[in-house]
Parts: sequence; structure tokens; C-alpha cells
Amino acid sequence: MKATTIYDVAKEAGVSIATVSNAINGKGKVSKKRREEILQVMERLNYQPSVIASALMGKKTYTIGLLIPDVSNPFFSEIARTVEDLAHSSGYSVIVCSTDNRDERVEKYIRLLEQKNVDGILIGTGLENAEILALLAEKSFPIVMIAREAAGISVHSVLTDDFRGGELAARYLLGKGHKQVAVLSENFKVSSSFERVRGFRFGLFEAGISLNPEEILSCESNIKDGKRAAAAIIRGSERPTALFCCNDLLAIGALQAAKEAGISVPEQLSIIGFDDTILSTVTNPTLTTIAQPMDQMVKLAFDLLIGSLDNADDIKQRIVMQPELVIRESTGSPPIE
Repeated sequence: MKATTIYDVAKEAGVSIATVSNAINGKGKVSKKRREEILQVMERLNYQPSVIASALMGKKTYTIGLLIPDVSNPFFSEIARTVEDLAHSSGYSVIVCSTDNRDERVEKYIRLLEQKNVDGILIGTGLENAEILALLAEKSFPIVMIAREAAGISVHSVLTDDFRGGELAARYLLGKGHKQVAVLSENFKVSSSFERVRGFRFGLFEAGISLNPEEILSCESNIKDGKRAAAAIIRGSERPTALFCCNDLLAIGALQAAKEAGISVPEQLSIIGFDDTILSTVTNPTLTTIAQPMDQMVKLAFDLLIGSLDNADDIKQRIVMQPELVIRESTGSPPIE
């Protein structure tokens, strides 16, 4: 079967070859409506412009990279899906890379994406060594951080006020009467978790309650490790009446640990998560959590990235979104002693 050419696209769309080329490369006076029509024809005819040829000519490849820690985490899979939807509607393809929050994987994937000549990268993963990002920023390579930030590096970032989210969780639990609390956190090299715990501790501090280091357990960011850590806390001599978990996966692990230990939630133990993923609505009991405005964050980050492709010298923005408390069934008042 003969491959579709740019001539076929032009004929089908009823436009010149130059107009098709301008639509592909975002050049010339092609209206948004006409560009969308041409892109639809390209999709229908399964026409793929030569990415390599475009890259060699210094043109856009209409491909972007997305680095996330773990595609199996519903929060990040939802980010990936939203990015892909936005990219598709704008004529872009997305290469999704799962880093597991490991610097060596981040470096490997960034080099791979550079070799693929992607137009820019959305980064939603934790970084201990931000040197590779600094090198990209120095080259004016388009980068936007999403749900993360890289301190001291001049790049766009869109994130939730994680400190405020932790503070909201603390104030809510305090308002329910909890004084004995513990935390399940991700590794502190993940800036979002560090800020969530910091905000939670601040909320407790304002009420005159301190959190001891042994009451903050560091976990791998998955249900299994959340379950392990929660089980260790539950078995302790002084069991807390509430657990603040730095993401919904850890909170679901805590729910499982409580069930296996015969501890009823929320009657004997309150559990609050963070992210408000789809999983928080299907647990039993349903999960109280701190919601991030994920759709808005992704839209803003995507628009910043696409905007910076044509203007690498634009002023870098740091957009901070406000989290919200979503109250469901997993939290209540502490048991009466």
C-alpha cells in the first residue's frame, strides 16, 4: 500500500501544499479552523510528516516529552491522559516516561528526549540533582514543571500549594478533636511531600501540638508500602487516632492495614489522603483527601510549554494553585477513651 504524501493531504483538504506545510509547522496565515481541518485530514489519511526531516531543518517536530514518577499512580496517569488529550487537539504527540523518582532515570530519559528532538518537556517528577535541568535551561530548552518545582532554576512551574494542603489536613483533624496523629510520607527529596509534611506540622504547631520524628514514616509511593508503614504504626504501643497520608495510594494502604488489624475506620482510626484521585471515591469507606486542581494545572502547564516554543526568552512563571479539602467517610472524631 502506497504511503500517504503531503500532496494527498493537500488534494483532500482542498488547499495548496504550502498551506499544509504551514499548518504542520505553525507558520503563515492559516486560521485555527483551517489548521484543525487539515490536521483532521492528516489523521484520516494516516499521514505522518517526517519528524527526522523536520528536526534536521530546525523545525518543530510536534512532539513533547512528559516525565512522571509512576504511570500506575492514578494522579499521574490522569495527568498523562489530560496532556495527551490537549496535545492531540493541538496536533502534538507525547512521549511518556516513568522515572520512579530516580535521578538516573530522569537523566536517561531527558537525553533520549533530546535525541528524539522533542520540542519541549513537561516534568512532573522529583529530582535530587537538578543539574541536568539547569543545563537544559541554559540552552533555553523549553521546560515546564508540573506539580513539582526545581529550586534555583529558571523554568516555568505550575503546582499546588502543598504547604497549604498539609495545613488544611491538620486543621481539619484538629477540628474533629484529634491530638494523637502520625504521617505517612513519600521520600523528602520529592518537594511536594516535603511541603505537605511541613504544612501539616505547622498546622499542629499553631495548636500547640508537636510531631515527633518517629511519627513521620517515609514510604515508597505505593499501596503496598503504605500498608506496611500503617501496620507498623497500628501495632505500636501508642496508636494514633488519625493518619495523614501524603498521597491517596499511601492512604489506601493504610485503609487495608486497618481492615486486616480489625480496626474500624473512622470509628477507631481516621485516615486522610492527598490528591483526590479516582480511587478515593471507590474505597470502603470512601477517602477524605486534599484535592489538587489537576485539570487546570495541566492546561496551564501545557499552554506555558506551547507558548515557550516560540518565545524561549519569556519571563518564567510560577503558578501556585489552591488545594481543597474533600470530606468523605474515612475521617471522624477520635474514639472516646
